[in-house]
Amino acid sequence: MTEKTRKIDARDTISAEIGDVENSAVAAGYQNIVGNKITYNIQQTVNAAINALHQLRPPVGDFVGREQEIDTLIKALRSGSRACITGISGMGGIGKTELALLVAQHLSADYPDAQFFLNLQGTDTNPRPPHEVMGNCIRAFLGPEASLPEDLDQLSQIYRSQLSGKRVLLLLDNALDSAQVRPLIPPTGCALLVTSRQALTLPGMTSLTLNPLTDKEARELLLEIAPRAAPAAEQICQLCGYLPLAVRAAGSQLAITPDLDPLDYTTQLTNERNRLELLNTEEVEIGVAASFNLSYERLAPEAARVFRMLSVFPSTFDATAAEVVCDDKGHVCLSDLVRRSLVLYDASTKRYRLHDLARLFAATKLSAAEHTVGEKRHATHYIDVLAIANELYQEGSASLVRGLALVDLEFGNIQAGHTYAAAQGVKVDDDMARLAMLYPNTGVYVLYLRQHARERIRWLEIALAAVKRLKNGEGEGATLSNLGNAYADLGENKSAIQFYERALVIFREIGDRTGEGAALGNIGLAYITLGETQRAIQFFEQALLIDSEIGDRRGEGNALGNLGIAYTNLDETQRAIQFYELALVIFREIGDRRREGYLLNNLGNAYYHLGDTQRAIQFYEQRLVIAREIGDRRGEGTVLGNMSGVLTELGKRAEAIQYAEQSLRILEQLEDPFALGVRALLAAWGEELG
Repeated sequence: MTEKTRKIDARDTISAEIGDVENSAVAAGYQNIVGNKITYNIQQTVNAAINALHQLRPPVGDFVGREQEIDTLIKALRSGSRACITGISGMGGIGKTELALLVAQHLSADYPDAQFFLNLQGTDTNPRPPHEVMGNCIRAFLGPEASLPEDLDQLSQIYRSQLSGKRVLLLLDNALDSAQVRPLIPPTGCALLVTSRQALTLPGMTSLTLNPLTDKEARELLLEIAPRAAPAAEQICQLCGYLPLAVRAAGSQLAITPDLDPLDYTTQLTNERNRLELLNTEEVEIGVAASFNLSYERLAPEAARVFRMLSVFPSTFDATAAEVVCDDKGHVCLSDLVRRSLVLYDASTKRYRLHDLARLFAATKLSAAEHTVGEKRHATHYIDVLAIANELYQEGSASLVRGLALVDLEFGNIQAGHTYAAAQGVKVDDDMARLAMLYPNTGVYVLYLRQHARERIRWLEIALAAVKRLKNGEGEGATLSNLGNAYADLGENKSAIQFYERALVIFREIGDRTGEGAALGNIGLAYITLGETQRAIQFFEQALLIDSEIGDRRGEGNALGNLGIAYTNLDETQRAIQFYELALVIFREIGDRRREGYLLNNLGNAYYHLGDTQRAIQFYEQRLVIAREIGDRRGEGTVLGNMSGVLTELGKRAEAIQYAEQSLRILEQLEDPFALGVRALLAAWGEELG
């Protein structure tokens, strides 16, 4: 039957239903209407068939960055003779779906027969079963009324048969796990692109884990949505953790609220308690907290408990810490959380972390009892870490550097541990009071190189209150002595002497000869600074006698070095050099790089006083290498200042000014009294230059 005949038959049938048509003109017009209606219906059917086979929506118009990831995925989906399979995993809100849609858009010409977008609902209570997904694909080819078998094996055969010989791209979004996806792997010639919050493993699969945006990408996204956010863009993106969903929510909030000042909004986001709520807006499909909750609700009870407990970590952590703090033997739950993209893992450092917003979400789920347990375990664990770092320092040489590296790696956790112990321990809890006492004293050597003197004073004053509660004489003596050192670093030598003398009394009372020797040496150094050199020598000689008697090599080296300083001040430079060289042998013997550096600096000073500027420079350069190696900022600033003076003597004024300016910047940050001399030197040079 021709198309024309089909139209006439349809007209006749309809005419019979509505009665006779007497006017030929009207009849002819009616024929055109009916014909057009049928043509329209046919076109609708064709469009429906096309839509069933080509289901991809465009990615969001403000998509930014991910160039390397896009290139990797496109190459993977165009390579190989068998079915190309790629998987994008990552936490909720990281942008997996939009990246997949963008890649699929680039590949639409490579897979012209069909492009399917199928939401596997992996975060829902009832994820879609594979047979349902197969049925959707099959009916896209055969029509919505096609009858399909219930048997999964038979359905799989039809599924593969329909895809066989075709170029089809399947985008399976939000997969639960590999088991859900495995039956849906298409035949050769087709491509499979899967997104999931959980890491997937499939035969021949190219896997890609999506990380947060770079700061540049996040800023570009924010300003694409809300250009007026520019004055606060960097901080807003940082507070959003560079998570695309959060950045988009923040940008949308600013875009729809014209009277919301970006700087005021930034201040609001800084409050951790309100941040998740502020990143919830109707302008995005799902809020940040709701996105995390989809993953959280699918966790087993024990994994959920560990996830909540991990919120006590303010920064990265290792598996051992998670096992201790979260009571997760063998970090089994931690590994499960990594697979589910709720915890981020850096394979190069073997460190874990929660995204900042995930940490805030986990904290909202943490009970008061869990919080107390977690914080206590955390504070206790990191005093142990600090003790290990300090012990490594005292071992010297390469171990010293390892100890400092450990402190640098864990400093955020160490600070958080101390903060909790200080808040809980001084008045309430003896165990936490003990930790508050131990933190600044157990880590005395490594913290000296990593804390400003005023921060050390703050920690030590908390420790002093704790030792009084605990009535711990040894701890009180150590705390007073270390407080004296901190005040001496600020140039407040009279206050330092008062603390040293109080410490000396306690050390003598409890028979702590090591502490007694250290206190005597420290008192002597304070008197050196006050210009009372002969009085200082008496204290140094007493300290040397005690340290020699008890075999304290570190104390003995300190006493010898201090005597060198005293004799330098008395212009007995050759005698000073002898003391410096004796001390240098000891510090090299025990591997104390920090004090070795001090001795090299002092030897440089001595040779400078003798007029041997070239030799002085050699010692200074050795000292500078050590200071930078171990991160001794005070030592670096001091030796740079010394070098500037010598370079002036050598007629290298421009280089001398450069060194002096570097020195001044460092020493002013540390509030070191030596900064006054460097500043005066620069001022004098400035006057000379006119």
